[in-house]
Amino acid sequence: MNYFYQSIGISKQAVHKLIDVYMRNQDQQEQLLRVVYQVRKDHPTMGMRDMYYKILPSHMGRDKFEHLCKVQGLWSVRKRNFHRTTDSSGVIRFANLLEGMTVTGIDQVWQSDITYLEVNGRFYYLTFIVDAFSRRIVGHQASANLHTVDTTLPALRMAVKTRGDSIRSGLIMHSDGGGQYYAKDFLDYTSQLKMQNSMCEYAWENGKAERINGVIKNNYLRHRTINNFEDLVREVDRAVALYNQEKPHKALKRKSPTTFELEWVKLQQQPVPKMTASLAANTRFTGASSPV
Repeated sequence: MNYFYQSIGISKQAVHKLIDVYMRNQDQQEQLLRVVYQVRKDHPTMGMRDMYYKILPSHMGRDKFEHLCKVQGLWSVRKRNFHRTTDSSGVIRFANLLEGMTVTGIDQVWQSDITYLEVNGRFYYLTFIVDAFSRRIVGHQASANLHTVDTTLPALRMAVKTRGDSIRSGLIMHSDGGGQYYAKDFLDYTSQLKMQNSMCEYAWENGKAERINGVIKNNYLRHRTINNFEDLVREVDRAVALYNQEKPHKALKRKSPTTFELEWVKLQQQPVPKMTASLAANTRFTGASSPV
């Protein structure tokens, strides 16, 4: 192997550095295109130049941005839904572990997604992690960019802090194929926690996380005065607290996520003779144990 590096006149460290740069560029491109598809969905007739000045990607100039969008067929309204932006070799894709699965308890499956919110002409990004059983948002983060260290990683750290010692080995961390979910820092942390990484190809395969995006943005943030990033951070914290503690869910028998969790945990702690034959037999909780 060392002979190979000598034959091409470059060191092993330099080759690895070039590979890291390439993968980082591919990651940034994929993240950017995900935002473009979301903006295109909200603004079907917006031109690429206007879109560039609206998003203002820090790592890409206008001409390169327009060329990228042209290659991706985004000059006109795209009829198919976004499911993949790049096919770069070496990109990690995990299997969808939720196919055919029924969630039966908290901290069994967490689902996550990233969305954007425009504030005074500037884009900011919101990351949410939701418990698939209780619908509780266990972690969230507002950021000014799409870097992993500012989006998925702090949201996951918050989720772990929220749960404390209750994190079970083998918990499934489910997401779409966004680069922030297969970045090294993120995978190092999920590995440390002994989590199972799971990914879907289509948005509807991550439905609970997708719905959280819409609920927080449309039911809470759209009705508040948000003028800057500091306002956004404060209002996201407020929205998540209201959603978790006060919003009733039909699937949770009209209970809020936190109330549902408290009652469910209390039921699990009852002595065996006082419990029903199974959770599935208890009508108070059947709504939550639906397929993911």
